[in-house]
Amino acid sequence: MEESMDFSELIIRKMNITDYEGLIKLWIKAGLPYRHKGRDRKNKISEELKNPATNILLMESEHNIIGSIFATHDGRKGWINRLAITPEFRNKGLAQKLIAEAEIFLVHHGIEIIACLIEDWNKQSIKLFQKTGYKKHTDIIYFTKRLNPYV
Repeated sequence: MEESMDFSELIIRKMNITDYEGLIKLWIKAGLPYRHKGRDRKNKISEELKNPATNILLMESEHNIIGSIFATHDGRKGWINRLAITPEFRNKGLAQKLIAEAEIFLVHHGIEIIACLIEDWNKQSIKLFQKTGYKKHTDIIYFTKRLNPYV
């Protein structure tokens, strides 16, 4: 990618289900794992898109999906998930733009606590969220209960 790219041409927009294949291609290219038989299957994403407490945003450059972020909330706490930027567009401030857009959605819904879960090996994401004002908590233990192995 040329350094002279005009980022004013970028578009951040709400995802449509017709974008599903492009979203999955982005995740694969970005190295983000996805569960195609579980929570990331097309019909599950389609249901999420209908939920007013969910905003799935895509970033495009020249009609190509180059970024994604999910913003969700339960009425008390907001969550940022599935942040991905295609490798050739990384380290240009684009992830910060997606985070800011997700935060706007959450604040608009009255959310005052925004959180994200980052696996300890993902140093780049840890650094990014710290840079954007998120505080790392080392005193929290995360539990999950999965109802099937695909979610």
